[in-house]
Amino acid sequence: MTPQQIELIRRSHALIAPQAERAGTLFYHHLFTLAPALQPLFIGDIRQQSARLMQMIGAAVGLLDRPQELLPVLAHLGARHAGYGVQARDYQVVGVALLETLQEALDAAFDSETRAAWTAMYALVSTTMIAAAHAESAPQTA
Repeated sequence: MTPQQIELIRRSHALIAPQAERAGTLFYHHLFTLAPALQPLFIGDIRQQSARLMQMIGAAVGLLDRPQELLPVLAHLGARHAGYGVQARDYQVVGVALLETLQEALDAAFDSETRAAWTAMYALVSTTMIAAAHAESAPQTA
């Protein structure tokens, strides 16, 4: 990711952070509207899941300029999500739900450059997590 993309993400995330509870609720609303079949993967209180999601996004935003720290965290998260039943195909709809959430929450502040930056960030997140999930499920050879 470029320094300009990181700056756009951080600037827009600073606008989202004060409304994290609303943004998390919006995200899950969009996700379950787009893919109702994913709802059973989320066990427990969706508000707690929403809070964890927003914390994870904040942590990822904070580490964007330190990929050597961010990538192992994402890999661990991807391996864990594989255990929950998340499939590689699910990441696309999650990305759409994320962008819809950002558009709704940020409104005019979610311009084309900011959208492109978040799209690049989500591509990094999702490809790292998917690769780790595949590695986790691959047969181990001696």
